[in-house]
Amino acid sequence: MMGDYETNSISSSPAESPVTPAILRGLGDRSYDKRKNAALEIEALVLTLNDAGDTDRICSIIALLGQDFATSTNANHRKGGLIGLAAIAIALRSSTKLYLDALLPPVMHCLDDPESRVRYYACESLYNIAKVGKQDILTYFNQIFDGLCKLYSDIDMDVKNGSCLLDRLIKEIVSESENFDVLSFVPLLQKYIRRTNPYLRKLLVDWIMVLDSVPDIEMIDWLPDFLDGLFNMLSDGNREIRHAADVALGGFLRDIREAAMVDFGPMVSILVRQSGSKDRANRLAAITWIQEFITLGGERLILFYSDLLSAVMKCISDSEIDIQEVAGKTNQNLLELVRITTKEFDIAPLLRSLTAELSSNHIPTRIAALHWLNMLLEKAPGEMGRYIEQLLPALLRTLSDESDDVVMLNLQVLARIALAPTEFNRVLNSVLELFTVDRRLLEIRGSLIIRKLCVLLDARSIYMALAKALQGKHDLPFVGLMVQSLNLILLTASELEEVRRALKGSFVLSATQEDKEVFTVLFDCWCHSPVSTFSLCLLAKAYHLSSAVVAEFRSIEITVGFLMQVDKLVQLLESPIFLHLRLQLLDVSSPNYPALVTSLFGLLMLLPQSAAFRTLRDRLDAACALQQNLASKVVESPPERERNGEKEGKIDLERLIKRFSTVQGIHEEARRGILRASLFSESRGNLFESKGLSL
Repeated sequence: MMGDYETNSISSSPAESPVTPAILRGLGDRSYDKRKNAALEIEALVLTLNDAGDTDRICSIIALLGQDFATSTNANHRKGGLIGLAAIAIALRSSTKLYLDALLPPVMHCLDDPESRVRYYACESLYNIAKVGKQDILTYFNQIFDGLCKLYSDIDMDVKNGSCLLDRLIKEIVSESENFDVLSFVPLLQKYIRRTNPYLRKLLVDWIMVLDSVPDIEMIDWLPDFLDGLFNMLSDGNREIRHAADVALGGFLRDIREAAMVDFGPMVSILVRQSGSKDRANRLAAITWIQEFITLGGERLILFYSDLLSAVMKCISDSEIDIQEVAGKTNQNLLELVRITTKEFDIAPLLRSLTAELSSNHIPTRIAALHWLNMLLEKAPGEMGRYIEQLLPALLRTLSDESDDVVMLNLQVLARIALAPTEFNRVLNSVLELFTVDRRLLEIRGSLIIRKLCVLLDARSIYMALAKALQGKHDLPFVGLMVQSLNLILLTASELEEVRRALKGSFVLSATQEDKEVFTVLFDCWCHSPVSTFSLCLLAKAYHLSSAVVAEFRSIEITVGFLMQVDKLVQLLESPIFLHLRLQLLDVSSPNYPALVTSLFGLLMLLPQSAAFRTLRDRLDAACALQQNLASKVVESPPERERNGEKEGKIDLERLIKRFSTVQGIHEEARRGILRASLFSESRGNLFESKGLSL
């Protein structure tokens, strides 16, 4: 019934139509041969009309086929209409351009037909029209390309094969054209390049490469519009598409190297985003492009330093070795670029990124971030000073890092900050505060941190600043613990040789005011630890003072911890640090000899009969034997000035002894307060328990 209706409709066409009813019936016939023969008759008819210049009748034929056939509900009629429209184009030859507005719309409409054969004939018809129209069809390129994308995504293989032929023809036409409108095409390219259909992706990559090969078309100018899509194709499941995308990206990178001027800015955000891709190929390509951009762009990238840095930091700890290597080189290039940049730029975004990276889970990233901070502090110390308050907490947290390499580099950054006179005390006070709340850090890394800071900065200044800062602390147990740690470092670390030399010279006649100040400042602080105070006096050769200090031990509570410190000191007395003291025991004629021996015997009396006791006793026995051997010799009494060697340095010993007693009294009162609080708390608990109450 539908076929009869269509036939009656066609036979009732206007009488002036040059197409006979027989041709129309053949054009809508079920048989392909009959449709083809009818199309050939139309071709001959249009050829005659075109030669006669009868454009009106040609237009009526096109309208008839386009309206009554190509849009018919009968599939055979649609097929016939498409064949007929192609035949008209063939007949018109060079005159086709005059009728493209009428020929193309019905053909393009049929590309979406539900019947696969109709879509195939539409593709074929479009091919024939394009073959005749050539350059003139480029006016309708976007519509044709839109149709091509639909055909390439078709599920029917015949349609796909037909679309390949059509695609090849259109590419040839575009390649030969001198006036292709890229500006109009790019939005369409953006639309489709986000699709994931593999056939469509292959079509798009091929077209991008074809357009890039046309001498008159500078696709690099439009690269930011489709670069992200090309990168996404690197992770496609189809190897052929991945390869095609890689080749295309490689070609564009070569174009960028050779171009006189490139606008890098619009592409940076794409590369940064791709550097965080889950796919290895995307990340590797992105970091490779970034490396090239840094080399080629130089200071033109000044507005994107922080974005590029974030991409590099993501890749520098990548699980893939090759990405790590490229990222490492890229990081060095970017760091050097920022270092030599002469233009002013805002370092705040860089610092935000670097501060965040200090909390990274990856050691290489944290190390790289610290290298950056060190460079920025060296490059712009004044500007960096405005951000120290925000930066310092992150650096202090990093001191607890699991990696010693990170900690060592972090200390370099802290030391560079402390080089500024206004920041020196802030850094040291911050480190002390950190030790206050993190006693484990003090135990594990305290020695490393202090020693490294003494190397990077001035050891004498470090110790004096710490001593002064500790005197203002109210947490007496912490102060005592900190003094013990500092004292052990002082007695054992090679980094403190300068401080030890100053202390040893603080009581000689030629002592400088600076050396004397070192001793007095340290002594005032060291008083919080009796054994440390005693060892400080021995180190400074202040034997009269040490004998007075050891005499004060009778009023100090002797605990296990105290005895352990004494035991450790005895071991240290046998070390090279106290070689001067052991040799001093040979000089029985020295005015300091009695005070030295008294000091050591006082220390011996504190010890239980342990290995340390026997070690010190044997040392003193040897010294006393020498003294007895020399007892028969008459030794002139030295002048009062020599007998009180410590007085030569004009250091007020009485004040120091008083200071020691006062501080130890404060510690004793604090211990009693803690004990009373503990007993009171325990008694309250017992009271409530006895009354059957609970808090």
